[in-house]
Amino acid sequence: MNDAKGGLVPLDMVKAQHQLEDETVRKIIGYWIALSEQVSRQKAHVIDDIDGFEEILAQEYGLTVGGRKGNKSLMSYDGLYKVEVRINDFIDFGPELQIAKELVDACLNEWSEDARPEIRAVITNAFHTDKAGMVNRAEIIKLTRLPIEDARWKRAMDAIRDAQRVVGSKTYIRCYRRDRFDATWKSVTIDMAKA
Repeated sequence: MNDAKGGLVPLDMVKAQHQLEDETVRKIIGYWIALSEQVSRQKAHVIDDIDGFEEILAQEYGLTVGGRKGNKSLMSYDGLYKVEVRINDFIDFGPELQIAKELVDACLNEWSEDARPEIRAVITNAFHTDKAGMVNRAEIIKLTRLPIEDARWKRAMDAIRDAQRVVGSKTYIRCYRRDRFDATWKSVTIDMAKA
């Protein structure tokens, strides 16, 4: 049998319990990979089905469908089943973010001369990086919503907006069902942890 170092070990030198464990793991992984591939195919089928429906709908109204489509919900006529498609963009920041940080720091240095250090920490925390070297995107975007009229602050917020870049997206499909049209929606999950 192959060992974890890439070597070959004679079968009679491998304990029976280790052989049984190997067999069990390979059996489970085989089923798991097949199920994972089936779920991937199902997702592709769902997206194809929805795209086909939207193309027919677009033809009905004389429109040509093209490009990436956004979030949507489709529902059965009786109101008992619903399919939701959500597209989440992954946003990263370019070098303009460093310029924004310097402008924000200049504002904070002036504004917080007599202020407590906790106030400064609230804003500068948005620019701190986590273990993966990523900044807190949500906190940085919150800064752009603050109604501050200082010209430097406005330039910093423009730099943050210019720094935002979509670096990818992921499509999520969720299905729901309910027993009656006025009942609460229940998620139809494909999640081994929740099964």
